[in-house]
Amino acid sequence: MSEKNAQHPARTGVIVVAAGSGQRLGHGIPKARVLCAGRTLLEHALESVVASGVAGAVVVVLPAGDPVLSAVVAEAALRSVYPSSITAVPGGATRAASVRAGLAALPPTVGVVLVHDAARAITPPGVFQRVAALVGAGASAVIPVLPVVDTIKVVEDGIVTATPDRALLRAVQTPQGFDADALRAAHAGDAAGDAAITDDAMLMEASGVPVRVVEGDALAFKVTTPFDLVVAEAVLAARVANDAAGPAGSVDLPAPARTGTTPTPTSRSSRVPQ
Repeated sequence: MSEKNAQHPARTGVIVVAAGSGQRLGHGIPKARVLCAGRTLLEHALESVVASGVAGAVVVVLPAGDPVLSAVVAEAALRSVYPSSITAVPGGATRAASVRAGLAALPPTVGVVLVHDAARAITPPGVFQRVAALVGAGASAVIPVLPVVDTIKVVEDGIVTATPDRALLRAVQTPQGFDADALRAAHAGDAAGDAAITDDAMLMEASGVPVRVVEGDALAFKVTTPFDLVVAEAVLAARVANDAAGPAGSVDLPAPARTGTTPTPTSRSSRVPQ
């Protein structure tokens, strides 16, 4: 792949995976439909994708037959502030199947693919830019990561069996970026059916493709639990306060630190669309 992919967003596609059930979040609806600061998580995720300026095509993978999320995508596609083409396709029974559905819907001219979880709804645009730039420069697979600050234990049958050196460990985020041909080949390979493979970077590893890393961001955390939703709303509230105050009276946002920690919450989660 040549560097021109990084210079021409039309050659870059983003797959936003938004087909998750959201069971651990506990709202009884697909996670991407849950409101955060008055807007769905999917709306926030799409805003971050588009603000990054990296994509000429965005494919959102939705739960089949979801009218709320379909309407969110349709509205985004019509808004003039979105320069990218934005379309929706139904997801599959597994995350891997959903990514394959997204891949199939991307234009054939796409040479770089970023796969992003809608649950990482407030990921800063800079993370997309760093990942896309490195893939565009020739890397076949790139993931954003943060150092691990907690001590990690390997536990078997209730007994600690090992303590990995945390200096070698990284917490992995999305978007994960790939050479489009390499990603398609990996999804067509034998490893694609392995239920133990949890993301596309792991699939690429299993296919023998080197995976490179770039710096992630603490704000690219995944909204999985009610606590995470409170944190996301606190961050968004601080952003609104900053916008209202202007440069002279800005409020400190949780820093995109390299600690791998989650920002401290200060607000409650909002209502849920029915």
